[in-house]
Amino acid sequence: MKQTRLILSALLTGGIMIAHSMTPQGASAQSGSASFVADGRGYATLSAAVDAIGDRDGAITIAPGTYRQCAVQERGAIVYRAATPGTVIFDAETCEGKASLVLRGRAAIVEGLIFQNLRVPDGNGAGIRLEKGDLSVTNSIFRNSEEGILTASDPQGTITVDRSTFSRLGRCDRGLSCAHSIYVGDYGRLIVTRSRFEAGSGGHYIKVRAPQVEITDNSFDDSQGHTTNYTIDLPNGSAGLIAGNIMVQGKDKENHSAFITIAPEGREFDSSGLVIRNNRASFAPGVSWGSTFVANWTDDKVTISNNQLAGGIKLTDRR
Repeated sequence: MKQTRLILSALLTGGIMIAHSMTPQGASAQSGSASFVADGRGYATLSAAVDAIGDRDGAITIAPGTYRQCAVQERGAIVYRAATPGTVIFDAETCEGKASLVLRGRAAIVEGLIFQNLRVPDGNGAGIRLEKGDLSVTNSIFRNSEEGILTASDPQGTITVDRSTFSRLGRCDRGLSCAHSIYVGDYGRLIVTRSRFEAGSGGHYIKVRAPQVEITDNSFDDSQGHTTNYTIDLPNGSAGLIAGNIMVQGKDKENHSAFITIAPEGREFDSSGLVIRNNRASFAPGVSWGSTFVANWTDDKVTISNNQLAGGIKLTDRR
């Protein structure tokens, strides 16, 4: 896996020329020259570019456009990169009733893409469904969907999210299990840095079952949220670091009892190595209740220090 990361890093910095010879199916009319380029060749669809890479290590450069396409990565280590960050939109189309990108290869990197308007019958329509392998997401946007990123289980895998935005995501309706902005299953580690979470439409902003987390320097603005729950939910416990985050709890909550939870669904991992420090937590205007910053359902001695809490927020409690 180390070698895979090195290869992907080289691909990210190597630069790839964009061919304009083919127009992708489903691109917007304004982007007539749009294309998917892998190994210097243009493809009409994202799936064709993914299939061309196969089990190798490769990169796909995507020209500006709105694409009603999706792809499943079965093998290989692939970089999905916008030629110009913020101009590539994957809209409404899902593969396997799951996501725009369904990933179960060795590894994937996503750079500068936008995922939006993703809904499926089971209520888990996501920008990315990660089922296996490492994932790195940078400078991307997930919006107006049921989930941003949803994973299966890969205890050896690492997920990294940096400088990305998660907006108007999540749901808790129709008698289905809730969806969340980021929901990580039994993965090895989750790292989320310098990202923004806002205006959730149900569920938690981050729910993660990994034994190791690093959630630092993010903003969580729930002031326009609707029927949301916790800011960060560690349902089975976790070790690591939660630091430098700004958290604002809004007034339209399904559950306002806590900002951060530890093992509310049962302790599977030791949280005594968890450090929660230098965060700021407050309420949006109009909030009339109190809350708890860290609700801990275990006897693990979590380190909580130097956090700035608004009036009405209790530092911690044991459930």
